Amino acid sequence: MDKGQTWRQRLYIIIFETSTRAGQRFDNWLLLAILASLVVVMLDSIERFHTQHADVFSMLEWGFTLLFAIEYGLRLYCSPKPLRYAFSFFGLVDLLAVLPAVLALIFVDAQYLMIVRVIRMVRVFRILKLRQYLTQANFLLVALRGSKQKIIVFLVTVSTLVTVFGALMYVVEGPSNGFTSIPISIYWAVVTLTTVGFGDITPQTPVGQMLATMVMITGYSIIAVPTGIFTAELATAMRQEGQMEHDCPHCHKSRHEHSAAFCNRCGGPLFKRQHEG
Repeated sequence: MDKGQTWRQRLYIIIFETSTRAGQRFDNWLLLAILASLVVVMLDSIERFHTQHADVFSMLEWGFTLLFAIEYGLRLYCSPKPLRYAFSFFGLVDLLAVLPAVLALIFVDAQYLMIVRVIRMVRVFRILKLRQYLTQANFLLVALRGSKQKIIVFLVTVSTLVTVFGALMYVVEGPSNGFTSIPISIYWAVVTLTTVGFGDITPQTPVGQMLATMVMITGYSIIAVPTGIFTAELATAMRQEGQMEHDCPHCHKSRHEHSAAFCNRCGGPLFKRQHEG
């Protein structure tokens, strides 16, 4: 580290940056602490473990709370803009990691807020530094935007089908067989069409069973439609990402492959140096 740096600046590099060995070491230890605290929360939710080791879990929980409270205070201390960090997404997550336990000291009923401790898992994403995967996530967002209209049409069509099937099943089966209302019948149609099949409501009459068979076959027929729409848009987005924004000097076509030397429309060279060579 630079000798001219203040203690606050060094602390900022360790806590907020991962470019140094000390910063990476800090992130690794903090990641282990977060995962360990989550294991404690999950084990404490099991009645048998809670009965036998309640005191141990309580001590561990307060230890983790103290640790994360110190970390939150250090982040506020060394941050160039403490208020900006405090009201940022991860700043609020860090606060929620310790706030329930602090409130439990003041208000007895606040002990129910301890379940919010699971939100610590969100902090893992900050430590893992998933920025390198944001490009891949952008592919999904572009594909979702491109397929939005098609998916909306698909959902409207499915909503119409389940409404029709539900209304028919209500008429055919009736309240005596569990189809007590049209909304309940629509719920059955959704469960059946999506091939989930809870089995809490089942048709009893031959006509109802024939209608249920039609719903099942329809479900298998259309269940792959949104997957196909999204996959096609995703492939298009990834293919376009593999192209560069460079216009052909001859026909002015945009977007070519990164390794392309000639235009795939007119065949002219894309770069003058290639033409001169």
